[in-house]
Amino acid sequence: MADFAPLKQETHMFEPPASFVKNANISGMDNYRAMCAASERDYEGFWAQHARDHLFWHKPFTKVLNQNDAPFYRWFEDGQLNVSYNCLDRNLQNGNAAKTAIVFEADGGQTTRVSYKELHERVCQFANGLKSLGIRKGDRVVIYMPMSVEGIAAMQACARIGATHSVVFGGFSAKSLQERIIDAGAIAVITADEQVRGGKHLPLKSIVDEALALGGCEHIKHVVVYRRTGANIQLAEGRDKWLHDVLASQSTACEPEWVDAEHPLFILYTSGSTGKPKGVQHSSGGYLLWAALTMKWTFDIKPDDVFWCTADIGWITGHTYIAYGPLAVGATQIVFEGVPTYPNAGRFWDMIQKHKATIFYTAPTAIRSLIKAADADPDVHPKKYDLSSLRLLGSVGEPINPEAWMWYYKNVGNENCPVTDTFWQTESGGHMISPLPGATPMVPGSCTLPLPGIMTAVVDETGQDLPNGQGGILVVKRPWPSMIRTIWGDPERFRKSYFPDELGGKTYLAGDGAVRNEKTGYFTITGRIDDVLNVSGHRMGTMEIESALVANPIVAEAAVVGKPDETTGESICAFVVLKRARPTGDEAKQIAKELRDWVGKEIGPIAKPKEIRFGDNLPKTRSGKIMRRLLRVLAKGDDITQDVSTLENPAILAQLKQAQ
Repeated sequence: MADFAPLKQETHMFEPPASFVKNANISGMDNYRAMCAASERDYEGFWAQHARDHLFWHKPFTKVLNQNDAPFYRWFEDGQLNVSYNCLDRNLQNGNAAKTAIVFEADGGQTTRVSYKELHERVCQFANGLKSLGIRKGDRVVIYMPMSVEGIAAMQACARIGATHSVVFGGFSAKSLQERIIDAGAIAVITADEQVRGGKHLPLKSIVDEALALGGCEHIKHVVVYRRTGANIQLAEGRDKWLHDVLASQSTACEPEWVDAEHPLFILYTSGSTGKPKGVQHSSGGYLLWAALTMKWTFDIKPDDVFWCTADIGWITGHTYIAYGPLAVGATQIVFEGVPTYPNAGRFWDMIQKHKATIFYTAPTAIRSLIKAADADPDVHPKKYDLSSLRLLGSVGEPINPEAWMWYYKNVGNENCPVTDTFWQTESGGHMISPLPGATPMVPGSCTLPLPGIMTAVVDETGQDLPNGQGGILVVKRPWPSMIRTIWGDPERFRKSYFPDELGGKTYLAGDGAVRNEKTGYFTITGRIDDVLNVSGHRMGTMEIESALVANPIVAEAAVVGKPDETTGESICAFVVLKRARPTGDEAKQIAKELRDWVGKEIGPIAKPKEIRFGDNLPKTRSGKIMRRLLRVLAKGDDITQDVSTLENPAILAQLKQAQ
């Protein structure tokens, strides 16, 4: 395999503040190394002890890890617990009943505070309401909700009665929703009349109606509708019910359904390379254990923290670090309905200031868009706000380029806050590689080292370990508790996708390229292995070229894809957003030339984009994820035939057709 390591690696290292190290849950590198050594010395004993220490077991487990049917690993399989009980009831028993669980801020700025006692009552009512509709343990329920306390309560209520939920991001099209309903075999949908984001209303209930009308969803018996805006909607008699009517006469007490540790907690659909959604299935016990541990390790959570993860509950980040992890450790968290740029691009900073957030966890895409906004309007620069409550910053969703890391560290964290650059996936359930904020020296652009108990490596196509400094494929060599259990209804696809025979059938293929630094052993993610470009026999990760472009002072954002080329096999096409107005004509050609030369100087001539296209922004989902699949179609000059209803900005596609 050809080496596709980054040709230019960031080497500047930032030590965690001494005051942070002193009080950290994992303090200093010696403690980190001792935990890693303990996991290597007695792998099963390491996980068993944490499972006993951090979760309540209704029936204690005696079996830790069953590998007999690898790669269908089973953790704590003879133990029984309930996820909702661990998140809520335990907080009523340990003195947190009156503590604020959720600070909810609506799109329009209205704030609601919900205590653990109040959340417990709401979840119990919701659970009783679901049971009154005949929903039972093992049934699948699709949740198509806005960011809301009700959305979290719906997830927790399903967990309480042993129903398996599948949350679909509010904004996916009717066709996408229909496919997920059919694949999961759901018997109920929980939705809202409308979703409100950035001052705009999205008709969720109408989209549900359209999805069910497409056919194949005859097994849906109930549609439960949360009244968010009071919009005029149609209720199908016998099938559709208002949430408040379902809850009206329900008790605020509900005994939990005790389930086996391997009971499916949820199915979360992620796009596959074939376009057919993959239903990633997670367990109850192992998943919750890792959600709680990473809250304590990666986020160093303390009793007085105000934690804010800006993700949506429709994504894995919103599952692990909103709906489950913070509640499992008794944290106070902020839940936000809106977008970072409404009513202006200072919204995030205003909320941190207002709610005294101490831990802030967001995506590089959001950071880069806010850098551009702050450059254009000094009034929304984070330095204009009091962010002194912050003690820890986090990044999630994709590798963060060093320039955005530095801006985040300096302007948001005031050089006092460690930055946890977290690498993980829908399939991993929680963080895999990340700095520990009280231990790990940080390097911008590197996710640094694996967490204790996570056995990562960089290998070639045959599974052989590669030396540090040589790029290859990221793998995990041993199973871990929160890992994907299967692809719902398609175990063979699961095995082939994640545990291919070429790697021995028991090694987890992350699907990302990576390289380890020769001196520190730190990991840098180089991009998806299907996002590796092969230009004249040279393999390069797209992230490398994107980082080089964004390092230019005039560039706000960039996305790089490959396109077929008769001469070189593949050529590089870059889509670029500047920190100023989009150029056209001769000016665009001149700037494109300057950027090509810049990349040539930063990486080497082979990495120069053959084409550069300028846009006011990039095609993104409403969660901020860049739709690189659409960019590949544009680069080839083909017409886009895929569903683009999930895009925040579909009009941008026409702009990006023009090459420079």
